[in-house]
Amino acid sequence: MRARRRPRLCFPALFPKVAQKGKEMASLEDGRLKVAIIGSGNIGTDLMIKVLRTSRILRMAVLVGIDPASEGLARARRLGVAVTDRGIEGLLAMPEWGDADIVFDATSAAAHARHSEACVKAGKVMIDLTPAAIGPYVIPEVNGDAHLDAPNVNMVTCGGQATIPIVAAVSRVAQVHYGEIVSSIASRSAGPGTRANIDEFTQTTARGIEKVGGAAKGKAVIILNPAEPPVMMRGTVYTLSSGTDEKAIAASVADMVAQVKTYVPGYRLKQEVQFERFGANNPITIPDVGEFEGIKTSVFLEVEGAAHYLPAYAGNLDIMTSAALRTAEKIAARKLAQRAA
Repeated sequence: MRARRRPRLCFPALFPKVAQKGKEMASLEDGRLKVAIIGSGNIGTDLMIKVLRTSRILRMAVLVGIDPASEGLARARRLGVAVTDRGIEGLLAMPEWGDADIVFDATSAAAHARHSEACVKAGKVMIDLTPAAIGPYVIPEVNGDAHLDAPNVNMVTCGGQATIPIVAAVSRVAQVHYGEIVSSIASRSAGPGTRANIDEFTQTTARGIEKVGGAAKGKAVIILNPAEPPVMMRGTVYTLSSGTDEKAIAASVADMVAQVKTYVPGYRLKQEVQFERFGANNPITIPDVGEFEGIKTSVFLEVEGAAHYLPAYAGNLDIMTSAALRTAEKIAARKLAQRAA
């Protein structure tokens, strides 16, 4: 007599929570969350190398480009990372798409809106390295913990990542009436994407000085330095503040530099913080603000890249990818804790 075949059970239908848990575990494998990177240029490729070499909580799923001959895509293939040269459409069609929890966008402000819409709709967290600023501005050691549940976060700009922490350092001990930054980068480190977004760079950085840095008014200037051999990234920060003294500002700045240095080892002060006082007998006039009496603080920074993929002088790109990585790791840690609860 033939044995009766036992009926197959449809586990997803009978146990939806178990099925959902299976999907979540598929993206974890070795306890790390999978990520996708859109953009196979310098920034996207450097970010990929950082994830592969340094992250204990993130795992590369796929690198996305639009140029079949891209050096970044070629390197990804050699490293065993899945790739597509069909942009966001190619990513959506890949099996790796379902496993990715976090998506980095290292393309352009113009392309970001479409990328963000697709990713957020699918429940992915979007980390925006363009000046599009659809989501809140994030500087990891300033407000990184405030937006861990946001569907889209914006990394401001390279100049913003280098200088806004200093404005914030002054803001936490004083009232900052005005903040101005000058970001000087090697011309050779500024690719087509950077050059195409110069206007957005200055506008986004100025808004970040105000919204994240805490200045009542902000201004940003970028300089592409054509010097050869290429020079390291330099950042100069000026603040006009009141309500504290020089000692408190210097201590706060030193503490912030140490915090940023934990994820950007080449971040450092070039010299001691400089101060100048303005009193009733010599007030300074701030455009659109009026006369100011208080302390002018000048901070001079240098950012040396880690040279994971890009040369050491490209600190402007290194601090952007390092900040994005730190932000993603914070978000991943929160997601893992929620899933374990």
